[in-house]
Amino acid sequence: MSAEQQTDSLQFVMFWVGNEVFAVELTPVQEIIRVPEVVGVPMAPPSLDGLANLRGKILPIISLRRIFGFDERAYDDATRAVVIDLGQPLGFVVDRVASVVAVERANMEPPGAIQGAVDSDLLSGLLKDVGGHKMVMVLDFGKLIASQFARIGATSGGSNDASLAATTTAAVTISPASTEMQFVSFEVAKQEYAIAIEDVQEIVQVPDLIIHVPHAREHVVGLMTLRNRLLPLVSLRRMFGLPNLDADEQSRIVVVALRGASVGMVVDRVNEVLRVPRSSVDLMPEMLARSGNPAQIQEVCKLNDGKRLVAILSVQSMFRHEAVREAVSAADTMREPRAMETTKSSREQAGDEEEQIVVFRLGKEEFGVPIDSVQEIVRLPDDMTRVPKAHAAVEGVINLRGAVLPVIDLRRRLGLPAVERSDRQRIIVLLISGVRTGFIVDLVAEVLKIARSAIESAPSLSGEQQRLLSRMANLGRQKRMVQLIDPRYLIETQQPEGLSAVAAA
Repeated sequence: MSAEQQTDSLQFVMFWVGNEVFAVELTPVQEIIRVPEVVGVPMAPPSLDGLANLRGKILPIISLRRIFGFDERAYDDATRAVVIDLGQPLGFVVDRVASVVAVERANMEPPGAIQGAVDSDLLSGLLKDVGGHKMVMVLDFGKLIASQFARIGATSGGSNDASLAATTTAAVTISPASTEMQFVSFEVAKQEYAIAIEDVQEIVQVPDLIIHVPHAREHVVGLMTLRNRLLPLVSLRRMFGLPNLDADEQSRIVVVALRGASVGMVVDRVNEVLRVPRSSVDLMPEMLARSGNPAQIQEVCKLNDGKRLVAILSVQSMFRHEAVREAVSAADTMREPRAMETTKSSREQAGDEEEQIVVFRLGKEEFGVPIDSVQEIVRLPDDMTRVPKAHAAVEGVINLRGAVLPVIDLRRRLGLPAVERSDRQRIIVLLISGVRTGFIVDLVAEVLKIARSAIESAPSLSGEQQRLLSRMANLGRQKRMVQLIDPRYLIETQQPEGLSAVAAA
């Protein structure tokens, strides 16, 4: 095609929605796919079908029928999602795709005043005599999305777009101790959600007796007694605008922390504790941040190659909900001040008497290092660069985001038998005397808070063992013993050209 022909014509994708035929310029269209399975998002725009996983990326799926107010119809073999890049990919569901056509500029007109099923403000132009149609409306998807969100923003209680976007897209602070994140997952109306495990105090059954709170919002179930304190209860079904359901034997109350207080969230059932890599957690698409979607859903976790999507709830954002504040206030007025002070004092004292440890395994044995010394946890690369004449424990060096990282096999460093490499092995990156060094372990198990009272001196078996493994956590109730490594001595060796020399290089 000549430059003149390119200038005088444009390509469009034509498609049907209801009894109307539309077009969109081909340039922003990334692909056309079958409508994928989606995860529903509570309190989202009605036009949003949900979130799908498209090759590892979160893709919002939007129904054009609902945007235009057309009657609903079941998806069939002809239904497609047109994926359009509007700063981020969005999938728009159409009844069927007609064709891709080249249109001369002479056959294009401004939208003007037309009689049609769609507001002319949402059109960027009209195509004449194209594909057997006398007139085809060209949709402006940017204006279409902006108009939808403007309406939602006007009914969202006066929150401005900037504050919603700032709240929703704010990254959750993640400790550099691990590339894995831990969540407690649960279901509400067959949809799976999760919250950070550090926000969960405990999980209890729904009690027989719940105290009604007069004049409370419908989200507030009431108050229950939990170990001589009053706990406000909030129904996530009601908060999300979902049909009410009586509690059954699977229903649970997830007790979460709220700045010195606690709130119980009533859920349909608790699933499991998830340990997932940070790479599996994506921020909620920015489009939803502008849509009036409440900021409690900040992220989405992708599991099973994207076939399972879990919406991550932000506890702190949920606690800003007026209904929750009312419930907490009602509990506070009925709680004795002395009891509150005792609870706070006990909690602060417990924080001072705990150590946070990253626990990993070498064979069947569990070891731990202080979380403050852990920079990150990464997978083993396919290749490492060998270091000539290095200490026997040195596996090699790798390039970690532009920095050379020495890697030591912790099994060999501790004199344990070698094993074959596996997908479960990880490199724990420790900061030792200002030097970053990686240590290969068989499996990273968890991040554990251990009471200082459970930590005791390990028996002295050798000089090096006494330096490296001088302490042990004796967790009698769990029938576990975790050997605590002092990272300062991991790269010490009697050979000047050994571990310390490689780590410092």
